[in-house]
Amino acid sequence: MAHKLVIVESPAKARTIGGYLGDGYVVESSIGHIRDLPNNAADTPAKIKDKPWGRLAIDVENGFVPYYVVPRDKKSHISKLKQLLKDADELYLATDEDREGEAIAWHLLDELKPKGIPVRRMVFHEITKAAIQEAAANPRDLDMDLVEAQETRRILDRLYGYEVSPVLWRKIMSGLSAGRVQSVATRLVVDREKERMAFKVASYWDLEGTFDAGSSHDQRMFPAKLHTIDGTRVATGSSFGPDGRLKGRAEVVHLDRPRAEALVAALENTEYDVRSVEAKPYRRSPYPPFRTTTLQQEASRKLGMSASVTMSVAQRLYENGFITYMRTDSTTLSGGAISAARQQVQELYGSEYLPDAPRTYASKVKNAQEAHEAIRPAGESFRTPAQTGLTGEQFRLYELIWMRTVASQMKDAVGRSVSIRLGGQAASGEDVVFSASGRVITFHGFLKAYVEGTDDNAAKDDQETRLPALEQGDRVSAASLTANGHETKPPARYTEATLIKELEEREIGRPSTYASIIGTILNRGYVYKKGTALVPAWIAFSVVRLLTEHFSRLIDYEFTAGMEAVLDEIARGQKDRVNELTEFYYGSDKLQGLLPLVQGLGDIDARELATFPVGDPEEGIQLRVGKYGPYLEGPGPDDAAGARVRANVPDDLPPDELTVEKAKELLANPAGEEIDLGVHPETGLQVVAKNGRYGPYVTELPAEEAPQTGKKGAAKPRTGSLFKSMSLDTITLEDAIKLLSLPRVVGTAEDGEEITAQNGRYGPYLKKGTDSRSLTSEDQIFSVTLDEALRIYAQPKQRGRAAAAPPLKELGPDPVSGQPIVVKAGRFGEYVTDGEYNATLRKDDSIEKLTLERAAELLAERRAKGPAKKAAKKGAKKTAAKKTAKKSTAKKASAKKAAAKRA
Repeated sequence: MAHKLVIVESPAKARTIGGYLGDGYVVESSIGHIRDLPNNAADTPAKIKDKPWGRLAIDVENGFVPYYVVPRDKKSHISKLKQLLKDADELYLATDEDREGEAIAWHLLDELKPKGIPVRRMVFHEITKAAIQEAAANPRDLDMDLVEAQETRRILDRLYGYEVSPVLWRKIMSGLSAGRVQSVATRLVVDREKERMAFKVASYWDLEGTFDAGSSHDQRMFPAKLHTIDGTRVATGSSFGPDGRLKGRAEVVHLDRPRAEALVAALENTEYDVRSVEAKPYRRSPYPPFRTTTLQQEASRKLGMSASVTMSVAQRLYENGFITYMRTDSTTLSGGAISAARQQVQELYGSEYLPDAPRTYASKVKNAQEAHEAIRPAGESFRTPAQTGLTGEQFRLYELIWMRTVASQMKDAVGRSVSIRLGGQAASGEDVVFSASGRVITFHGFLKAYVEGTDDNAAKDDQETRLPALEQGDRVSAASLTANGHETKPPARYTEATLIKELEEREIGRPSTYASIIGTILNRGYVYKKGTALVPAWIAFSVVRLLTEHFSRLIDYEFTAGMEAVLDEIARGQKDRVNELTEFYYGSDKLQGLLPLVQGLGDIDARELATFPVGDPEEGIQLRVGKYGPYLEGPGPDDAAGARVRANVPDDLPPDELTVEKAKELLANPAGEEIDLGVHPETGLQVVAKNGRYGPYVTELPAEEAPQTGKKGAAKPRTGSLFKSMSLDTITLEDAIKLLSLPRVVGTAEDGEEITAQNGRYGPYLKKGTDSRSLTSEDQIFSVTLDEALRIYAQPKQRGRAAAAPPLKELGPDPVSGQPIVVKAGRFGEYVTDGEYNATLRKDDSIEKLTLERAAELLAERRAKGPAKKAAKKGAKKTAAKKTAKKSTAKKASAKKAAAKRA
């Protein structure tokens, strides 16, 4: 039966759209990309393997023609699509309306090769019945300019990665990769860490006071800070540069502790007069609706979601018809969306919050493209979050999008900001001025619905500070004055939200690629997370050094941004793909191309690339990036003999915390080095402590006449891991003897079985034959008595899941699920849970310092991996094996019959 075949990308989208189109349409998915450049030699077509450019799978000699292949796991699906196409009288390519979607549509057309039927390009930015039926009724042609732009991007990335990555393998480490945008993102993180490493802390003091306006004022008490002394500004954090010195030539008073405390004493009996009052109107306009990057940033700040989790959740919301397309640069809303938002403002907040005219927003993104409309609730009328039936992450993200969209059509927030200067004379003769500033919002407007999150603890737009209604000449007194010391802080590390913001401001990459870029640099080990901060690994320093010294143009911020502009011009049909690729790869009179750059590298000193001095070079301490990770090399205890020692650098030690003092500490106790604790009084063997691969431990050194360990009859030296409460710095011979005595015999049970106490991989426990019972602390190993052990064994053993232990700490509601987050102790260590998902704490997480934000981030990362896979039952495996065997027997019998028939 003839039908119209509609091809979309995902099965979920196909199910939803199929229900809207009804009879006469068959909706099938391509399951993402149906073909790509080959990933390895096995996938490379035989006809190009022997070509000089066969490794690239791009004919760089003849117009940069790419050679695509259909992955093995997609071939059967392509056959299915071709079979459906045989009975179709029309083909609708309904992939996403962006460059990538346009390219997928072209790949489908080129691979399916429909004959004798019309081909339509069906586009939509929301999956609602009205939008889908409208798109089916008004298709367009394939936009080859968009296809050209996307193919150019793919070829650029291939050339960059395949030509530069091998240089990293040869000179730094195998398995590394370079990327046109990924390498620049890594450089941003590394450059920020270098700023932190070069930062010099400066200290300064100031005075803070609480002032009393008198009983005639409702708002009687208010805070103020010291502003000037004898007309000269008092130094604040912004007065100092990254070198720890005062910036510029501006005159400031740099207070230290003695002077600040002396000034407090001199102001003890001072009366103050109001020298000035400045009041200004405050007005704040609504934030524009979400686009891809602002959604990622806000979801990170407010919901603790990573960029990849945000896009994954948004994808599901889009495919199920709850929001519009989530990859967009646009902040514009359709007329229907504006009407829907205004209607909800009227219904939920009242007419006083609704502006007379609809609000429109112009995109501030240069060369904005990739769609259509801002991210908003789908449909011509919006569902409130409660009406959607959504739960968990999807509910929270939909609520965020809904609030932002509705708020964008509300009135401005208005109020009044006030600045007050208070002056007085100190007993020591100085004229001092304190400053107080406040803000009162008289009409909250859009802030009633939505307040944007901030980075670096900046004040939020709805924050109010009330001051008394003072006038110039009024008298006030100081209820209290304190001198406070401060230290300047280095620039904050990037978080996912701030890195996305930085990339966008520099016009590097596209919104749709930021989540995958951050995912790549994390997965490659160039960057790791400490809390929400992105910390560069030392291997990233080596990679960035090589690229900046030998591929400076390719990792240049402006050059990378310029390439995005070129791609935009190709998308508009203003530039030719082949010309741009030729200049990039082969070069021109103005630019050196990638190929001559790689071929003309010359000698690169791999050791120099991997070596970084720690502190003053005269200290002689160097960090090296080795095959198995970073390590320190420095002078040994006998400097005169020129001895050098090595020490591993902990994986979780950020580069800016590797100070000279820390390096000397590591070199003083390197992995493998032994700390002599003394002689065991019973065995007469030397006892030493070591820092091993799996942590610190103590061991006995075998006697010289004893056979070597590992040979038949050899005695293996006793060892014991240090308890969590112990350290190599404080371990004593007495502690070591106790550890080496384990397992400790507690006593003998009535049945004659011996009970021992010992420490294991999962913590302290008792053992009686094959029956093990957990102890609550390591100290119990030495203190538990036989009676206590027997009482423990008298309790019925927990089978399966043990009784839930009380939480170690309660943190508050999860921003995604809304359920309370608690910290618990588990078999594999402490973890956080919201009742549905569990996430193990990392090395640098401690229960005492764990915050709700950090716990929410850990749970968001765990959710992104999906639910845990359940192990298949053994019976099911046997059944499946039997079925397979039956099928195999049936096939053999069928083959014999066919052979007999042919004979």
